Amino acid sequence: MTQPPPFPAPFSDEEYRARLVALRRIMAERQVDLLVVDQSEHMEYFGGYRSTAAMYQALLVPLNQEPVYIIRALDSPRFGALSRFPAFVSFDDDGNPIKLMAETIKARGFGASAIGLERDSHFLTVNRALELENLLPSAKFADFSRVMWEMRLVKSPLEVACLQMASEICDRAAAAAFDAARAGISEREVFAAMTGQAWRSGADNAQVAVISSGPSTSFHASLGGRVLEKGDIVFVEPVPHFRGYTARMMRPKTIGAPTEEQLRIAETIIRIQDEQFRTMKPGANARDVDRVLREGILAAGLRDSYTNLTGYTLGLKCPPRTSDFTRVFLPKSDWKLEESQVFHMYTSASGLPFSETVLVTPEGGKRLTKMERKLFS
Repeated sequence: MTQPPPFPAPFSDEEYRARLVALRRIMAERQVDLLVVDQSEHMEYFGGYRSTAAMYQALLVPLNQEPVYIIRALDSPRFGALSRFPAFVSFDDDGNPIKLMAETIKARGFGASAIGLERDSHFLTVNRALELENLLPSAKFADFSRVMWEMRLVKSPLEVACLQMASEICDRAAAAAFDAARAGISEREVFAAMTGQAWRSGADNAQVAVISSGPSTSFHASLGGRVLEKGDIVFVEPVPHFRGYTARMMRPKTIGAPTEEQLRIAETIIRIQDEQFRTMKPGANARDVDRVLREGILAAGLRDSYTNLTGYTLGLKCPPRTSDFTRVFLPKSDWKLEESQVFHMYTSASGLPFSETVLVTPEGGKRLTKMERKLFS
């Protein structure tokens, strides 16, 4: 059995404390006395614990007091094992977490304070926000949208190590998939080989890969029972998480020998994408990075139009959203790359997709996914 690679060290209490200090600095600048953190990634990033999302849970971060979690009682053993902050109040399954949160806020002395809300959270629904505001009529609510998403864009060395680990899992999973992919084998067998290898290598999420084959290969395909045939293109995209950090990679394989045209297209895609990676240095404008690939693919006649992104943010990722579009690469993207940001850079033409997990460095984009870049067959 293939052994998993060595795991990175766990995150230290010092790293969590540094994150909290940075968060409180922004709270003070925005004159927010208490912050309600309920997006799963942010609960985990700042406190080490995230909920299962079956019921609403949150982390309350006061400006000058210890943080406290609002958790489901059923999750208290998991909370105790993961959280870096010991304080919590819990609700039973017949309880109301929003009401408990309002009561906790008042008990802590913040019932008439400035309270920050993640209005772009996937968990603070309109109804929940209105209920909280009605329960705290003396409070002043401030929009804290995008702040924590953007705080997480630049990765620490240990975060990069987790993304490197997830990238190695990508490499191993894709290799296992292509070892299994041949004529007469079903997509499900290939998928099982890929996901099984991902789990054995250290992946900690359930949805660890995407697969598509035949004449309708697609980024967002659904797994079916199709049996591979000679002449098919098989597309695999491992998307494993390691400690919640996700890496991604796309590779194609032909069942049987590829055509000369397919080889030419694959080589052209890889050449243009390599040019794009070389521009991914700190200070580069995202639209300029995007232009290298988008216009290169169109100029080479590989596509008639190009309407989708050429890259987006990678890092700590929790359900329900499968991709993080805090930063994206489009023709009108007007933001600067920073050292130690990580992105999923991808493209495709003629059913041949290629993508990498890329780290921004002073020398240009560094591939964290290391699998050979070619059309496999």
